[in-house]
Amino acid sequence: MREALPISNGGTMVSYEDFQKLEIKVAEIESVMPHPNADRLYVLGLKVGEARKQIVAGIRAHYTEEALKGKKIVIINNLDPVVIRGVESQGMLLAASNDTMLTLVCPERPIADGAKVK
Repeated sequence: MREALPISNGGTMVSYEDFQKLEIKVAEIESVMPHPNADRLYVLGLKVGEARKQIVAGIRAHYTEEALKGKKIVIINNLDPVVIRGVESQGMLLAASNDTMLTLVCPERPIADGAKVK
């Protein structure tokens, strides 16, 4: 058995089996609405293959509604729904951030929504 490499942020290692439980997919943003109870959140209407769902995302300071509509993003599709400030979120988008900026994880080339990320 190999010795585990240290993780830069002090987090814990995740087994490959646990990683495989995540359903990571491409989604197309069909609608964008400001969250009714939070200045930093959007409620995004998504198309994931034949399915439609909504997620709540804290990206309002980084993206306009117009910049998001029609954009393909990468999401965790099989998270348990949670209610965020009174609105149900049915997944989580993937983004990278540092102290000054946030950028969405997006497919590099055109691909159908619903495509599996592996």
